[in-house]
Amino acid sequence: MMSNHIFQIIEQLVKKGIEHELITLQDEVYVRNQILGLLQVEGFLSPKLETTIQDIPDLLEALVDYAVQEKIIEDVLDDKEILTANIMNCFLAKPADVNREFYEQFVVSPEAATDYFYKLSKNSNYIQTKRIAKNIQYKTESPYGKLDITINLSKPEKDPEQIKRERAMKQQISYPQCLLCRENEGYVGRTGYPARSNHRIIEVPLEGETWFLQYSPYVYYNEHSILLSGEHRPMEITSSTFERLTAFVEKFPHYFMGSNADLPIVGGSILSHDHYQGGRYTFAMTKAADAFSFPLVKYPNVIASVVEWPMSVIRIRSENKKEVVEAAAYLLEQWQNYSDPTIEIVAFTGDTPHNTITPIARMRDHAFELDLVLRNNRTTEQYPFGIFHPHEDVHHIKKENIGLIEVMGLAVLPPRLKDELNAIEAHLLDQQTPVADYHQAWVKQIKQQNDSINTSNVKGILHQALGDKFTRVLEDAGVFKSSEDGKQAFKRFIETVNHKQ
Repeated sequence: MMSNHIFQIIEQLVKKGIEHELITLQDEVYVRNQILGLLQVEGFLSPKLETTIQDIPDLLEALVDYAVQEKIIEDVLDDKEILTANIMNCFLAKPADVNREFYEQFVVSPEAATDYFYKLSKNSNYIQTKRIAKNIQYKTESPYGKLDITINLSKPEKDPEQIKRERAMKQQISYPQCLLCRENEGYVGRTGYPARSNHRIIEVPLEGETWFLQYSPYVYYNEHSILLSGEHRPMEITSSTFERLTAFVEKFPHYFMGSNADLPIVGGSILSHDHYQGGRYTFAMTKAADAFSFPLVKYPNVIASVVEWPMSVIRIRSENKKEVVEAAAYLLEQWQNYSDPTIEIVAFTGDTPHNTITPIARMRDHAFELDLVLRNNRTTEQYPFGIFHPHEDVHHIKKENIGLIEVMGLAVLPPRLKDELNAIEAHLLDQQTPVADYHQAWVKQIKQQNDSINTSNVKGILHQALGDKFTRVLEDAGVFKSSEDGKQAFKRFIETVNHKQ
């Protein structure tokens, strides 16, 4: 006779679905039967329902454990992910219904629409709330404002059997074409490709094109969203980018929306699919004050300034969307062709471009505001990873590309740092715990800068030291440095912009 335990878990999950407004009481029997089918359970004995403090992610884990134990699935990451996504898909409406509800809420307000969709994405376990809770997050002081530090522990590690399966794969499937294609919506998943049965996206028309809004499964900040092109095409920063970004924030003024740069080294991790990232969060860069203002001679109604920030940011503002887009396109064109060899800025090597922009759009005080972060991806023998990329002396903390999220002041740091920082913390107290070789110089510096390190202050000291390193990472990525020479070089570029009329 089957254990009452599995019926208890299924019933608790169904009740949680009702509680979180994923389904109604009318859906209860249907959803229960769908879950029974996925677990290959042919009957059902209604249990006396016990109250539980477990939420949906915990109950899903219990169902997966049962499925492994009963050999319904193998104890392999992808099999478990496919099953949990399929179970949660039982609770979700079809895409057309989700879109209809979104736009009914939009009539109430844009905030109501995104509130509905964000809640749905979390409660359906598409946003991995339990895994995200493992991330280490805190803020640190810097000369540029409070920076966000995140050590990313949310993505599950692949088990040996999963790795073995992926290595043994011989079939080459190119559907969906990439992780950002709209064809991921409802895709069941396969070995080496994530399960998306419980994935829903919202159609958002932008400037004559069809784009889609979704949330990141591993959100790094509040309402971390992805806006993706309906067409699988490479990322490209053009005047159309600025048109779409401003059109989006006009529709959703409580969100910012930005794009990674479109060149290797300074670009994002997925350059093969045109997409943007946004959300409802105020980053340190958003709060940063103006270092100085300057006129844009060609666009006198557009307010322009250089932002007090470690990376090189021009902020432009206007209540006229068309003017701010045209000014941004003009600045992009000028920057793409600008060289200043005295500070290592060279626009082209042959036909290969090096200059581009990371743009971020928002509404502020009823005006359109665009932050244009100037990027250059050139490499040299001295800086093989990039002249304006984290230099080797900070690689022990961060050596990956500096993308949109880091640009705005949120560090996304690798999971290895959790254990490494714990070891450093212990070493600062006992002087004996071994520390990785590549951290030795940093640990020595921390000791020199702090006379008295004890159990009550060691964590704060280490947090601040990590924040200082991230500040350096951003300063390395700035094309015009925060020094007086850097400011003068920035002004030379602005003079060039204004003289080319």
